[in-house]
Amino acid sequence: MRVMFVCCSGMSTSLLVKKVNRVAQEQGSQMELFAMSESEARKDLSAADILLLGPQVRYLEPGFRRALEGSSTKLGVVDMLAYGRMDGEKVYNQILELAAQ
Repeated sequence: MRVMFVCCSGMSTSLLVKKVNRVAQEQGSQMELFAMSESEARKDLSAADILLLGPQVRYLEPGFRRALEGSSTKLGVVDMLAYGRMDGEKVYNQILELAAQ
């Protein structure tokens, strides 16, 4: 499963990606996690099975929903509290919930 985290520049989500990756490895999960800027993400939305927006760019959600219409890629917004706390386990669980939908 490929999970793309999106924020303004891709930098602030990079730390969260590391935390989530650590949890995924502990769980034996085969997730590929990566962070991208909003402009880079729009170039290839099919590069991910799940696309998670950082809470600071949640206003972009309607545009991404339109762009993903007809796609199997699932879209979510990282929980604000989990993002602020860099809670890798909570975000990992959020990914699993989105994958199950």
